[in-house]
Amino acid sequence: MTAPWRAVPPLAADALRALRRYAWPVPLTERPRNRAYLRDRLVALPLLTVVVAVAFGWAYADVREDSAVLRDSFVPALVGLAEAETSLRIADREAQESLAAGEAVQLSGLSKRYSTRTTRAVQRLNQVARSGALTTAERQQLDVVSGLVVDYGTWITFAQNNVADPALRDAGLSYARSMLCPPPGTAKKTDADGYPRCRPDSGSGSDATSVVDRISSLEDRLRDRLADRAAPGDRVIAAGAVSALALVLLVFGLWRTQLFLHHRLHLYVSVPLLVAALPLLAVPFLTTDAVLAHRAQQRVVSTAADLAERTTPAIESTGDEQPFGEPHPLLIRSLDEDVRHDLSAGRLSWLDGVAPWVTPAGLLCAALSGVTLHAYRREYVLISRSGATA
Repeated sequence: MTAPWRAVPPLAADALRALRRYAWPVPLTERPRNRAYLRDRLVALPLLTVVVAVAFGWAYADVREDSAVLRDSFVPALVGLAEAETSLRIADREAQESLAAGEAVQLSGLSKRYSTRTTRAVQRLNQVARSGALTTAERQQLDVVSGLVVDYGTWITFAQNNVADPALRDAGLSYARSMLCPPPGTAKKTDADGYPRCRPDSGSGSDATSVVDRISSLEDRLRDRLADRAAPGDRVIAAGAVSALALVLLVFGLWRTQLFLHHRLHLYVSVPLLVAALPLLAVPFLTTDAVLAHRAQQRVVSTAADLAERTTPAIESTGDEQPFGEPHPLLIRSLDEDVRHDLSAGRLSWLDGVAPWVTPAGLLCAALSGVTLHAYRREYVLISRSGATA
């Protein structure tokens, strides 16, 4: 009596041989039977086409979607947060210098730059809220930031109204600054550019209380998600590998099938199969487009780090003082332009809008190849039954 496990190796070997026959068609030198060969190709070619269409189409669409999300959502949010933070720090210094003038500020008011920068900060925070890049919890935190900015302006106005009383003026200004910036503690109280220090020494976390702390916390979380979005995920890598393998098998299968039809059925070329194979010519261009997009996304990650860590109020002030001069490379406006240029250059523009059609086009080609091979096999079977061929 044969043990049950002794039957497993032959079955597995048969399955592997069948899989190899479907995936890798035998050459004509082995003289395969016409009916069996056409049956195998009828199964293998449409199936491989579907695998390539679904896997490659999904991976390509995912990479393209990542670029669109970075351009339309994450980058505008990071730019808005950076501009809001630097604008508030510039406005804070302007308020201090205006209030230092004493009672004259009651007549002249705070500087125009203070009003411009506070208004810009509020506008940028509103744009961040509409960007779609924030989670529900982050939207709530941004609402808190917006409320603190309004309260900051209220206390600056209090200091302005009581500028004649140094004690009340300093109290209002001090309270306003405590809402804007974390306490300096033992750290130096000014940055290298002379602006009051406004960044925590050890980062910002869930215990952030000031406006700058909360903005820094939002920036950190957005940058982490941006980096995750720009990195090729495991599913994209797996889909790309599967589609590459299936594509190689499909190309060889189509080529050998054309040779078979030419030698056995005396067709110079199968036009329907040739038409079904034409979309494969787009694969190199789509792959190049995906690689360019991925490289651009990596550059965006680097620029996002500059937006959060290397922009300063002093650099932004040079843009106000010299609006027609050569822009500083670390101006927020310059970094934003760099990102948009990278994402624009990181693609083949004439392929815009193609991603949603890759999979449907592949499925249509699979159907065309299946119908064509079925017609060839049916015609061959009818001829065989009539006795007209061997």
